[in-house]
Amino acid sequence: MHRRASLVLLALAVFFAALSPLLRWYAFPRLAKVPPSQYQEMVLEARPATLLDYGTLQAKEVEKVTIVQTLKGNVEESEKIERAAGRDVVVWDALSYIQGPDGKMVSQIPERYIFDAHSQAPVHATGESVDGDPVRREGIEYKWPFLTEKRDYEYFDAQTRTSAPIHYKGTRTYRGLDVYYFEQTIPWTKVPFPKKMPIPGVDATTLEKQTGTTRWYTTKRMFWVDPVTGAPVNGEEIHTEELRGGTLLGGRDKVTAFAGHVKMRPDYVTDTVELVKSQRLLVLLMTSYLPWGFLVLAAGLLVLSLALEARNRRPRAPEPEPEPHPVPV
Repeated sequence: MHRRASLVLLALAVFFAALSPLLRWYAFPRLAKVPPSQYQEMVLEARPATLLDYGTLQAKEVEKVTIVQTLKGNVEESEKIERAAGRDVVVWDALSYIQGPDGKMVSQIPERYIFDAHSQAPVHATGESVDGDPVRREGIEYKWPFLTEKRDYEYFDAQTRTSAPIHYKGTRTYRGLDVYYFEQTIPWTKVPFPKKMPIPGVDATTLEKQTGTTRWYTTKRMFWVDPVTGAPVNGEEIHTEELRGGTLLGGRDKVTAFAGHVKMRPDYVTDTVELVKSQRLLVLLMTSYLPWGFLVLAAGLLVLSLALEARNRRPRAPEPEPEPHPVPV
């Protein structure tokens, strides 16, 4: 009986020892992925900010500028691309909607971002675009990979339509989470006008050609990223835009179109941190808690199996001979 129990325990020890690396290195890369139907809304604000009044073409300080950013998973499009690409794909239809202190639209920029659901690497397919213009992304945007590393990444900038390094700047504690801090600075770069602008009767697609006025942009981009899920728990930008030259400015060299320190609204930061905390537990279960737990369990079962086997092999003490009964006389 002891021998059979020892063999069962040994078999279980081998099973859990083998399951540990399989879960971490085989199952996790295949099971951990961004869901194709994900929907997320984020509100960011610059308080105060400098904003161009397009009626007078004069820059003025305003109480705040609000940016409403939405990411909506397009399941139908992702399924179409998956059939051609042969892998799990996510399609995000994103929109950055900028409004002034009066709630009126300043500009809006739609995007279609297509990426691998597991690695977050870009997938190039028809429809990949920014503000209706086809693009070919390199690097990441919006989200870092699962199990983010302490290194620089290529990050796509939607204004310039190009990718540039975003630099790892160290580990920090943010609202109880150990996060990686990243920074990217985009130098002054000429960028296209948004196709939707608050200028009555002006076609933004021909604005530069008609007036000679150009749009320029620079930003310092900052992210606090949870390294387990790869999700930013906070993001900020010190963002400046200028219009330069041409007849639109009435002889002026340049005018500030927007300038401000853009930050996530505090209530959205709180919601994001809570969401990330719940998601990171699932990732940690597959990458740390369960694999290490299975190894510890396998070691315990092995020790118990060996103990039972040793007990089974231990020589038994001879049984004492019965004492002779006295013979009656």
